[in-house]
Amino acid sequence: MRTDLIRKTALTAAGLAFTGGAIAAPITAAYAADAKPTTQTQSDRKPSGERQLGVRYEAQPNFYYCGPAATRNALSVQGKNINVDDMAKEMGTTEAGTNSINDITPVLNKETGKADAYHSVEISKPDADATQTDKLRADVVKTVDDGRAVVANIAGTSTDTDGAIHSYEGGHYISVVGYRDNGNLVKIADSADPNQASYEVTVEHLADWIATRGYATS
Repeated sequence: MRTDLIRKTALTAAGLAFTGGAIAAPITAAYAADAKPTTQTQSDRKPSGERQLGVRYEAQPNFYYCGPAATRNALSVQGKNINVDDMAKEMGTTEAGTNSINDITPVLNKETGKADAYHSVEISKPDADATQTDKLRADVVKTVDDGRAVVANIAGTSTDTDGAIHSYEGGHYISVVGYRDNGNLVKIADSADPNQASYEVTVEHLADWIATRGYATS
């Protein structure tokens, strides 16, 4: 099963289009390689049905490394520190981005040390239905409870629970590193901008964000 529904979008005059899972815009301070990592402490799952994993966050060093960077942030919750350049080579990442979630899942398995630690799930429809959303919720809860992060290939625009808008019309990769309200709210680690490194979205918004693409989960 491939998740190859990658839309190739040309740069707009404003330079704000996105291409193949890469942020196709000029490199700014938001993606500077010397951005300071932010450490979050890990907390246990609480009785109200929530858990957040500790992320040793790093921003992506360039506009097309969102796949390797999201994978690196996801693996950091397991205490791993993998070089993004090495992962980019394994994923076949180019300036057009990382082609598919199926190029990321094998790297997650290799670095986790288990061939079946992760598998890819596709949401093939333009909008996620209730069954796909319920599966995503269950997958996030299970993966986070296993001490791992989900990596998702997203496209389009979504609004977080604080009202901030996050737009990746041509594609992007993020890590899902926690949940609240039994998985109805999910915590995102986003390598694109260290000023918006962490935020929450509803699981319904995340499912629609993933629609036409896929995610790697336990």
